[in-house]
Amino acid sequence: MKKIEAIVFDFDGTLAELTIDFNEMKKRLKALGSAFLDPLPEKDAPALEWVDFIADCLAEDDPDLGKEFHTRCRFLIISMEVEAARNGRLFPFTFDILSALRDSGIKTGIITRNTASAVRELVPEINNLSGCFLSREDVQNVKPHPEHLFKALEVIGVAPENTLMVGDHTMDIETGKRAGAMTAGVATGRMSLEGLKLAEPDFVAADCAELMQLLENKGLVTNNL
Repeated sequence: MKKIEAIVFDFDGTLAELTIDFNEMKKRLKALGSAFLDPLPEKDAPALEWVDFIADCLAEDDPDLGKEFHTRCRFLIISMEVEAARNGRLFPFTFDILSALRDSGIKTGIITRNTASAVRELVPEINNLSGCFLSREDVQNVKPHPEHLFKALEVIGVAPENTLMVGDHTMDIETGKRAGAMTAGVATGRMSLEGLKLAEPDFVAADCAELMQLLENKGLVTNNL
């Protein structure tokens, strides 16, 4: 196991309660999509990727229609994200963990597929919580594309092999693996410990607080956490 010099966290479901109803989001997006294209082609993908796929299908015949659909979907997604953020909160351990990591010399970052406006609705001081905060607007390719993690590591100045990527979804684990980082799954989102283990992360824990204790016991972080 390489030395951990940085820990990069997902946000929703990892550092904050996951309040976004992704099933409802997909339902609303499909209803909107049916007004543009009926029948809708089958595509099993997360909301952002699904919107891109349908927009590309529309753009083959009418580029302007594809752009209109994409824009309307993004407004729908952002409105749901911001509303969810108004009903959310950080987990009780979040501030203490990020503060302790900073004091111990371990660099931190936060990357999210969420829009920055929703995250700032919940945590206005998000940029002060870690060495780097990157929402989906900050990168061309969001996670699980490794660019999202690579850009964060470029900002905080740590190599992937000395980084631990932490998240509540197998997508976060995939992101870390594709970047060459260590990975950890926490069951504070909508995935169980068993579900996270299927992605074969280096560590799994009930939440970030338990994860920090696990890392401390293994001598991978200092005991002032």
